[in-house]
Amino acid sequence: MFLDNVSLTVTAGSGGDGAATFRREAHVPQGGPDGGDGGRGGSVYLVVDAGLTTLGDYRFKHHFRAPGGGRGERSRRHGKAGRDIELSVPPGTVAFADASDDLLADLVAKGQRVMVARGGRGGLGNVHFATSTHRTPRHAQKGEPGQEQRIRLELRLIADIGLIGAPNAGKSTLLAALTAAHPAIAGYPFTTLEPNLGVLDLAARDPDDHRRATIADLPGLIEGASSGAGLGHAFLRHVERTRVLGHVVDLAGRDPADDFAVIREELRLHDERLLAKPTLVIVNKLDIAEAAERLPGFRSAMEHEGLAIVAVSGRSGVGIDDLIEALAQLLPDASVLAAPGEPAGVVVHRWEPTDEGFAVRRDKAGYRVLGRRIERIASQTDFTNEESAERFQRDLARLGIERELVRAGVAPGDTVLIGRVELEWDGPAWG
Repeated sequence: MFLDNVSLTVTAGSGGDGAATFRREAHVPQGGPDGGDGGRGGSVYLVVDAGLTTLGDYRFKHHFRAPGGGRGERSRRHGKAGRDIELSVPPGTVAFADASDDLLADLVAKGQRVMVARGGRGGLGNVHFATSTHRTPRHAQKGEPGQEQRIRLELRLIADIGLIGAPNAGKSTLLAALTAAHPAIAGYPFTTLEPNLGVLDLAARDPDDHRRATIADLPGLIEGASSGAGLGHAFLRHVERTRVLGHVVDLAGRDPADDFAVIREELRLHDERLLAKPTLVIVNKLDIAEAAERLPGFRSAMEHEGLAIVAVSGRSGVGIDDLIEALAQLLPDASVLAAPGEPAGVVVHRWEPTDEGFAVRRDKAGYRVLGRRIERIASQTDFTNEESAERFQRDLARLGIERELVRAGVAPGDTVLIGRVELEWDGPAWG
């Protein structure tokens, strides 16, 4: 089964805790702090594997977690960093944040990678917090939690030629005639329920032409597909990345001109740019007498619209050589063909206004403090350690957050949430 849409939960590893230890050598009677830092947590990446053509690896497994970092140790020994994990995806994979539907990355090139969950920082050991007035700090940072998010992956096939047309127009038969592919073929509509891929080796026609073009036989369109009818969007998104459209028309069908017009309109409604792609009209089933009779009139209509047309019979092989020649003329040269057909390959970097600053919001749960910096400080604070809790209190005052909470109306007993940390406001103290 062809899988081109999947949702995954990715969780990066948490950073290791820093150590709060002191030197204990016999010749150093009053040794100072020597706690090492925790290791960073592993991150989760998406990486393009050119050998993949579907998202089938994620049919059954939907949760991925990177290892956490190791704890710091005495003698300033750092914890081991968590191992990053890489999730392989085929070229043409688009990643979205499931909650917001924001685009994260559009991946098309072999080896291209994007981080989708960042590993947490390791906590600093107590050696970093010694000062001239406080020589024996018992404060060490906890490791920062790893990022977790739900992502949605969509595959938009990168094919040089896309065969489109109404159900039962003969696209699968043509794919088999042009390539070594063996798609399911039957004499009834909707035989093709998922894209089939083949490779057209142009060297078989011309030994000096070393181009090898990928051809996608795409599921049939019906009226209303742009609004999701039939196979709808599951079909249309695969058309977006093709270089050339081969519009297959069943010339022996009920109304070939209407079938042609319906599909052109659905392409326009989905994305008008699709109509600007190089298009070859392939009238099929020329082995049927009725189709041969209709050919002159249909050819005249297509030429009037400025569209190139080739008449073939996928079943008997009539006109296949002419079809290959016409496709070869529409395809770019070998150097261009080696690169993705669409200017994609985008990795989106978003600036968040609360990355360095902060904001206070009131909701049903209480007073929520937003801000990447303060959320990181809170997550790395051990509130069971009195010295660490006092240091956090000073950070709130130093950053102006305590003053902003008071201005927002916080009262003793109210809940204050900072990231995953839930605290109770008790005047100037936290509990």
